[in-house]
Amino acid sequence: MTSTPEIRLRPALAYAVMKISPLILLSLTLLWLAWNLSPCFVGFSFAVLLAAGYRLLYIRSLVWLITPEELKISSGILFKRADRIEMYRIKDYIITQSFLLQLFRLMTLTLKSTDAETPVVQLPGICESEIIDIIREHVQQARKNNHIYEIN
Repeated sequence: MTSTPEIRLRPALAYAVMKISPLILLSLTLLWLAWNLSPCFVGFSFAVLLAAGYRLLYIRSLVWLITPEELKISSGILFKRADRIEMYRIKDYIITQSFLLQLFRLMTLTLKSTDAETPVVQLPGICESEIIDIIREHVQQARKNNHIYEIN
């Protein structure tokens, strides 16, 4: 299998919308209450809608850059955070798919590593692909290049 030098992953828009849908439903409920009971619920509705918009932007701002040497994780809107994990530190790969993720052909990839700062890295809402095979190849090559051998 040939792999590209860099792979850029982001959560899918469908995943982000699924994650904010409870907030949108709450906002609509508050609007309904404002219509039927008291206009003071309009402010709460817009506040919840703003929170949903921020959450959508935050989820979509997550970026995972996979290179042969490392996994670079970038997140944040107002305050940025960037993490790096060396490929040879990754120990295990887990793919999970809830029913809703299966409907949208999405998955959550969980990587377990020996890194002290980030022992578990989750890549939620990425499109179904053979990314696990590419990561596995990168991990094996990085271990070979750094002369790291696993002893159980």
